[in-house]
Amino acid sequence: MAAKNSKRSSSSSLGTTDEVKKIFNKFDKNGDGKISRDELKDILHALGSRTSSDEVSRIMSEIDKDGDGFISLDEFSEFHMGGSSSASSTKELRDAFDLYDLDKNGLISANELHEVLRRLGEKCTLVECSKMISSVDKDVKDWNLD
Repeated sequence: MAAKNSKRSSSSSLGTTDEVKKIFNKFDKNGDGKISRDELKDILHALGSRTSSDEVSRIMSEIDKDGDGFISLDEFSEFHMGGSSSASSTKELRDAFDLYDLDKNGLISANELHEVLRRLGEKCTLVECSKMISSVDKDVKDWNLD
């Protein structure tokens, strides 16, 4: 997840197919092309979530549309791109945001992003995290970290 030296275009988003696949692969620890309940639970706990077993089961059942007990890349992509109900999507987005907002101040800093990525085993510098934040931060207009 190393940042590239070239700037991202303003039309790029964090929801591209390649980026969704990278996220999916982080959850799919054994590389079998599907996310098990245990893999989902492990990654949520690694991110610092105190998600209960019942909540993990609820998340699995919501995303696992075909009911096979696993989340496929297609199911994950559909969920990630907003395929779930509006109220549920809002809660899931809030929960995901909260996993990164370590100090619970309503903001995700470069330091917080760096810490979460470190917990996930990513090799990413603080400067790279700052670039990622600045590429999506609508409140900051003129960050130049190059």
